[in-house]
Amino acid sequence: MMHMSITQLIGQTPVMSIAVPHRDSTLVLKIEKNNPGGSMKDRMAHSMVVAALQDGRLAPGGTIVESSSGNTGTGLALAALEFGLRFIAVVDHHAAPDKIRMMRALGAEIRYVEGDFREDEVAVVERQRLAAQLGAQLPGALFMNQSDNPANPEGYAGYVDELLSQIPDSIDAFVGCVGTGGSMTGISQRLKRHNPAIRTIAVEPAGSIVFGKPGHPYYQSGTGTPAGDEVGNVLDYSCIDEGVQVTDTQAFETARYIARRRGLLVGGSTGGAIYKALEFIASGKLSGTVVTTVADGGEKYLSTIFDDEWMEKRNLFDPAIAAQLDGWLMEKARAA
Repeated sequence: MMHMSITQLIGQTPVMSIAVPHRDSTLVLKIEKNNPGGSMKDRMAHSMVVAALQDGRLAPGGTIVESSSGNTGTGLALAALEFGLRFIAVVDHHAAPDKIRMMRALGAEIRYVEGDFREDEVAVVERQRLAAQLGAQLPGALFMNQSDNPANPEGYAGYVDELLSQIPDSIDAFVGCVGTGGSMTGISQRLKRHNPAIRTIAVEPAGSIVFGKPGHPYYQSGTGTPAGDEVGNVLDYSCIDEGVQVTDTQAFETARYIARRRGLLVGGSTGGAIYKALEFIASGKLSGTVVTTVADGGEKYLSTIFDDEWMEKRNLFDPAIAAQLDGWLMEKARAA
């Protein structure tokens, strides 16, 4: 098939399996980093722009404004190119530098929030405030507000359709990251409509407040809800069976492990989802075919979580995690 625009390349991403032999289970990774903007957020970004153009909230030639740590912003930059729109991304120091470079390369205008913030503190509240202000002040501008935008979860309908086609026999569980809640809600709702018995596990960073635990700073990017912010209206708790937390060290060491053992570069939040999925399988809480998403690629984090000096400086190394992962993925003969 010949495609006529970059956004037509969104979707139809492949899957890759990782066997967990001594538990007779399989972890299936849906490789969403293969979308043209490098993440699963391409789906919801395109969905939000199309919905805004269709209902008249965004006029031809208008301006999109959004607070983003980078992946949503990249998806919106692609959609802006397709529809001839201006795009302003409001970011903070927490965004991976390569994500900002990518948005700029695609023509996005970058606005940094002002203020003194810790390196591991996500300034999402200030980002949201500035994005809303720009959306209200600039002529023809619209603040997309992904956290409260119903077109966010709707953007993942194609993801689930693809998944059900790729794994026609059975899906027993889905383990996904939760930030705004758009992907977790959109995917979980549709999977449960297909089969209510599918277990859904949402993973947030330790320090996030999505499931009511005390907030504190964290390094994981593009996931969770930091202290001081509010959980987005798009998050539907009723479609989530269990919410769990993963530490930065567990997430980042797992991402590095998957790169060195499987040759797949995944982002830090994906490392966290993989860690929790394997932990649940190893403990017997999940079994059969368990799906999780490679939300974005490790190529965006080569100067951070894949850089030894960066990891060491922040005391994020823990070699015991690689040994733990080896144990969870060992063959039956070795387990005996």
